[in-house]
Amino acid sequence: MIIKIDEYSDVPIYMQIRNQIVMGISSGELKAGEQLPTVRALALEIGINTMTVSKTYQMLKNEGYIMTDRKNGARVRQQIEKSGIISEENKNELRRIVSEARLSGVPKNDIQKLVDEYYSGNS
Repeated sequence: MIIKIDEYSDVPIYMQIRNQIVMGISSGELKAGEQLPTVRALALEIGINTMTVSKTYQMLKNEGYIMTDRKNGARVRQQIEKSGIISEENKNELRRIVSEARLSGVPKNDIQKLVDEYYSGNS
């Protein structure tokens, strides 16, 4: 999986990495048990500070997407707990996206098609 950073984005780099890894897990691009790059290797590849990658991995671990240990590094969890609820932060983000789409004149049906496409993992 190739992680791309937008240096001009308002989204912090650690969140850009986190979001791309979560999307990679969800889409199946990153498989259960798959080894992630070491903190140092990913930082070098992207050209960022190792503390940024370390912060990202810690966040992903706390959220239950990956597991880490000194011997084996970071790996995608075999079983990701399915809470069945959407966080308030994600509800607010979805509300923002829908609001922007509505203001831009995007038909509701187009948004629903995108949600169906993304939810099924076809993109």
